[in-house]
Amino acid sequence: MQLRRLASALHRGWVRWPEVRIVAFGVGWRLFSAAVAFKANVIFPVAKEQFTTGVPYRHFWDAVARYDAGWYFGIARYGYEFVEGGRSNLAFMPGYPLLMRYVGYALGGGRENIYLAGLLISWVSYLLAMVVLYRLARLYVPDVSAERAVVLISVFPFAFFFGVVYSEALFLLCSVSAFYGFATRRWALGAAAGACATLTRVNGIFLLPGVALLAWQSCGRHREDFVRASAALAVVPVGLAAYSAYCYTVSGSFFEWAYSITRWNYVPGGAPWDALVRVLWNTLTQPYVFLVTDRMAPFDVLNAGTAAVFVAAIPLVWRRFGAAYGVMMGLALWLPLSSGSLEGLGRYCAVLFPFFIWLGSIRPGIAYQWTVAVSAALYMLGHTLFTNVYPIF
Repeated sequence: MQLRRLASALHRGWVRWPEVRIVAFGVGWRLFSAAVAFKANVIFPVAKEQFTTGVPYRHFWDAVARYDAGWYFGIARYGYEFVEGGRSNLAFMPGYPLLMRYVGYALGGGRENIYLAGLLISWVSYLLAMVVLYRLARLYVPDVSAERAVVLISVFPFAFFFGVVYSEALFLLCSVSAFYGFATRRWALGAAAGACATLTRVNGIFLLPGVALLAWQSCGRHREDFVRASAALAVVPVGLAAYSAYCYTVSGSFFEWAYSITRWNYVPGGAPWDALVRVLWNTLTQPYVFLVTDRMAPFDVLNAGTAAVFVAAIPLVWRRFGAAYGVMMGLALWLPLSSGSLEGLGRYCAVLFPFFIWLGSIRPGIAYQWTVAVSAALYMLGHTLFTNVYPIF
């Protein structure tokens, strides 16, 4: 009898509270993804030991800690180190690694617990981001479309970054929470989430024009809210400002984080279409030769193709949900595209949540089913490549 009542209560919760379904789906998807990555790491062992975590059960931990994860770990455990004229870890914003440090201490400290902290932060941030994304989407689309948006962003080909030791999940949580806060006149939430976003990723500052537009719309006739909204907007850049002040103390320059980024071959300011046109032209005119002879071509095609789809969707998102969301996507894409580098474009697109709300609002049918199937297939391909240290980062 008790079991029947429990089952009945769970069923009612499952039906009445979509957040329960979203969290259950998110946990299941994260566990399944981690299992696939672990199996891929066992079947295709990597010889590049420089990417190993050095902790027990390495075939699991190594699969979630590649590339930038090592930099985040180094900052979390040893702090920042200024390298004059060279590649410095000051290029990585402190929001995520600082959380890794203190959560790792809470877990007992040591190498393994810092990596565990990074994974826990990513997983919890992803789950919370899905709930907030659902609530934000409900402001613009029906409930069922909002749930589809959660599925679509989760199976997006580059969404595996939400489940590894990277800052993407935390940045997504901060970004969507900032927009939700300003859209619903929860000024404190918008301010805190926005500041955390600018402390987590450099391009977090490009959220400011979008949330400012959203705040203006949300105030409407409530003139008394303008003061509160303005104060909240003033808090958003605090994360970046605080980190700039720290950079000054260790390097003598407020903008050392920017100089460090350029030493990683990211120099914004060029024509944002150059790299896309080059890759798409080669793919259309000589696909076989391009993909076979250029080592980076398969990965460039994935990144460039993804970015091209998102660029094309900007006017559609703008028309459907307003300038705030279109501006947010446009600025977020302009920064990496203007650098001429295609590296990381896929994961930069993964956090552009307005695209997925728009995609989820399209009437379901065979096109939706194909989108989910193809996205999930490419997701597993990308996750396997990342696990085995192919340059998909």
